[in-house]
Amino acid sequence: MADKEHTQPPARSFLSCATEVARLMDLGEAADVPEARRARHLAHAVRKPLLQRAHLPEEFFAPLLTAAVYDPDPSFCLWFVEPAVYAFGRRRVMTTLLDYLRTGTDAEQAGAKRAWYCAHVPLRADRSPAYAPGGSRNPALDESRDVMEEWREALQRSAM
Repeated sequence: MADKEHTQPPARSFLSCATEVARLMDLGEAADVPEARRARHLAHAVRKPLLQRAHLPEEFFAPLLTAAVYDPDPSFCLWFVEPAVYAFGRRRVMTTLLDYLRTGTDAEQAGAKRAWYCAHVPLRADRSPAYAPGGSRNPALDESRDVMEEWREALQRSAM
């Protein structure tokens, strides 16, 4: 009989998520930083460079949202949510968080709830070059009223 411990994928951690985002940004793994502070160090290192980019490749989306969901500090998950909202749109970010709420583990559902608050970040042209020339962007990227209603319904179902 196979050992259950060896057949399941390794558990995700905030450190592994932050390390993946740092890898995508071509930053080091911060091996010289104590492990207890390494994830926060990496999150801090990627924050500003992420916001400075007008576009992020598609490969950034899932790691950013996963890092936001696994970030244990609701004050800092914004560091991953905000660049995702600017680059990929509020609608897509919220839809992904809704998926975590519906199908994630208990820890992922709690993380999605923390990140949901950050997904409402105000969009300002002076905050990110992700805006098109002239400070505008396609409004469809940020239309999320229906997703917010689905979020409320999912929360009500989970409370029953």
